[in-house]
Amino acid sequence: MAIIGSIIKAAIELRSLSNKENQKSFDACRAQHSVLKKLLRKAQFTHFGEAYNFPELLRATDLVATFQKTVPIHDYNSIFKKWWYRSLNGEAFVAWPGRVKYFALSSGTSEASSKYIPITNDVLRSIKKTSVRQLLSLAQYNFPPEFFEKGKGILMLGGSTHLQYNGTYYAGDLSGITTGNIPFWFQFFYKPGKRISKERDWTTKLDEIVKKAPSWDIGVIVGVPAWLQILLERIIKEYKLKTIHDMWPNLSIYVHGGVSLTPYIKGFERMLARPLTYMETYLASEGFIAYQKRPNVDSMALSLDTGLFFEFVPFNDTNFDEEGNLKQNSQALTLGQVEEDKEYALLISSNAGAWRYLIGDTIKFTSKRLNEIRITGRTKHFLSLCGEHLSQENMNRAVEMMCHDLNIEVREFTVAGIKHDSMFAHKWFLGTDDNLDPETARTLIDNNLKLLNDDYRVERIAAIKDVIVEVLPSKVFYQWMKDHGKEGAQNKFPRVVKARQLDEWEKYVDDFRNGSK
Repeated sequence: MAIIGSIIKAAIELRSLSNKENQKSFDACRAQHSVLKKLLRKAQFTHFGEAYNFPELLRATDLVATFQKTVPIHDYNSIFKKWWYRSLNGEAFVAWPGRVKYFALSSGTSEASSKYIPITNDVLRSIKKTSVRQLLSLAQYNFPPEFFEKGKGILMLGGSTHLQYNGTYYAGDLSGITTGNIPFWFQFFYKPGKRISKERDWTTKLDEIVKKAPSWDIGVIVGVPAWLQILLERIIKEYKLKTIHDMWPNLSIYVHGGVSLTPYIKGFERMLARPLTYMETYLASEGFIAYQKRPNVDSMALSLDTGLFFEFVPFNDTNFDEEGNLKQNSQALTLGQVEEDKEYALLISSNAGAWRYLIGDTIKFTSKRLNEIRITGRTKHFLSLCGEHLSQENMNRAVEMMCHDLNIEVREFTVAGIKHDSMFAHKWFLGTDDNLDPETARTLIDNNLKLLNDDYRVERIAAIKDVIVEVLPSKVFYQWMKDHGKEGAQNKFPRVVKARQLDEWEKYVDDFRNGSK
């Protein structure tokens, strides 16, 4: 009955209205100052807090400036080798009070070995708090009351909840850790359910979901675009459907994150009878950083009062080398010092024991007034062989424009910077199952980038002497990920390949061409 939906909708709108009233008097910089103070106070008796004299820091007149002068910036290798490895060995009170029970295994998209990111009870509570806030933001989307009754299933396509346990800690994909800690009342909505979620083999998990799909009434799907697209295509093929709405007529929302949705939109549209509402999240292994609060915007609001303190390093040649590594004595800005439409690398200090930690993402502020950002890429997923400063955002947009012009779908792509005689070239690998002429793709992508990026246009004349395009079936990208243990869950194919990874990828492509793969 619609009366139940009306009650649920009214409750969400009431909570949202209360939240809005609180936001009117919300001072973002003051909130961030308060978060930092709470973090330092709680961690002052840890080994990290003692090493950097947190009790003294808390007495400083200018807390933030003193914190920045005292505590160095860390990347994963530096903080793990000095601090986090001790937590991994079972030691308590290393960088955060207590013993760390969970570690998220994260390799991003460029590292060969897994990173162990500490997940504390405090950060799990923060993630839940931010998740509730995103749920309340549904009040802004003006869904009819029927929406809150129909489509009760929420399909979350994530990593296995069957975590590795070594007697001291549990380790696994962040989505597996958070799903294993969801509230009991959510179990009624959550799909694919506990049994299938524990499955470690990705192919088997997809098989099980396809079998159960007709028995569910799914209203919301959650996951990385590439893997969800594969799943929905399998369901449509298995049951001979025209669109996924033939099976799930109440499917209305897609919650996505981790990678730009832009290259996948056309593929999703082909599987739908009507448009979905897209809601973006920025849930990294280090915490729930931001989420989309408003409909029809390409931006997310930072979560400023839930245990994360942010700093922003201008992403330029002064602060980063040509490989995307942070230079010594780099400048870090606070929330009140940033500017809109400038690119920054993100640092966080968190209630999981991350301190001035470079998470590897780059962002731009789309609105300082609303504290809204857009993810533009990764610090190591850009090309600047000779000053072209080609960002992941540029790459995504150039491919999107080409796909629109040709009415095709490119499901995956990656780019490499290579030597070309005494100069340079960019080599693109495009994964598509449509007919695509490499020379046509080359011309369109090259022209699009000249429009999007002035530095690229200049260097295309001076130093980037060629653009090379190789067209591959999309399955080559997915098979590569499977062969490297990166199939499914939160794994993404890197948008830029460099050095040894480029050599391995080119050999893999050659083997495919020769029939060895």
